[in-house]
Amino acid sequence: MVDTRATDPLHGVTLEMMVTRLVDHLGWEDLGRLIDIRCFNVDPSVASSLKFLRRTPWARTKVEDLYRSLC
Repeated sequence: MVDTRATDPLHGVTLEMMVTRLVDHLGWEDLGRLIDIRCFNVDPSVASSLKFLRRTPWARTKVEDLYRSLC
């Protein structure tokens, strides 16, 4: 049996950690350009982004996909 936790780059990574790392790496402007959602482009903050992403599965998927591609 294969341990999928070892191969999953999101294992143990919270949504807050993902957003924070993406902002640290890209900055809000580039993050908003790559994922065009209002919480990244208009008065961005980690708190407002988390609130939106937790309620919007398609947006969370885009953030997770971008995070995976940069890991």
